[in-house]
Amino acid sequence: MVKILLLVALLLSSVFGAQIEEKKQGDPVIEKVKSLISGATFAKDKEYINIIFSPREDYYTPLGRVDAVKVIQTLKENGILNLFFQTPRETNISFKTEGVPLFFVKIMSDSLRNIGYYRYVTKESLYNDSKFTWTINMISEYATDPLILSQELKKSNCEIVDVIRESQTDWVYVIDMKNAKLNVPALEDSEEFRLKRSLYSYWLDVSKINKIEITSSRRNDWYPYIAYYDKSLKLLRVIKIDEKKSRITLSMRENTHYIKISDIYSLKNIKDDLVLKPTIKK
Repeated sequence: MVKILLLVALLLSSVFGAQIEEKKQGDPVIEKVKSLISGATFAKDKEYINIIFSPREDYYTPLGRVDAVKVIQTLKENGILNLFFQTPRETNISFKTEGVPLFFVKIMSDSLRNIGYYRYVTKESLYNDSKFTWTINMISEYATDPLILSQELKKSNCEIVDVIRESQTDWVYVIDMKNAKLNVPALEDSEEFRLKRSLYSYWLDVSKINKIEITSSRRNDWYPYIAYYDKSLKLLRVIKIDEKKSRITLSMRENTHYIKISDIYSLKNIKDDLVLKPTIKK
């Protein structure tokens, strides 16, 4: 009888000990919620938050971490997270990753431009032990929407791993770019491809291409600037032709993955399409 009582006591101690330890550790999903909204908002909506974030298992990734983007989506859909300010305010956004800084900044700047962010300045950039942080500053009427940014980054095979709200105007994004690529047109066949008039340089994925013949119309005053890059956006070579051209042929070397097509002087010189005829690698 004594042995049975001792066994029951040990089991109860184990159960209560586990419960106490769980309370100490906290609920990761709710902790993430609390980090994204004000204390007053959490206190006011605590019971509702417990309901909308049930079951908790839905808010974990297959790797077992809290899905910060999904948490933010639920908060927004239920009117608990407000990203708008009453008046335009100075905001700081930090992007953290492990990878090639130049490649990362290119992906981030393209993604920000695609979702409407043009007027920002680099506040700080730090690179230490393969970990890179890029911080930008801007005046805005609202904080960056993590959902829209996440959708845009997926086009470059990048994933937001975590979102940290340091204050109402200061946010940190941790981004996985191990499978990153530029979100640019990929030339994959021998079909004619046209580059429309643009204010920005033309970027292309040429990893499957051997040669490209480019034709420029008579209305263009094109002075070619061609830059070749490898898969990590390391600059391989640059071709500058200080002479108006109507036709040129580009050869892709073994490590060329991307090319940038521009004009030595101004893209305003390109009034009509540039017509590309690629040849697939054999």
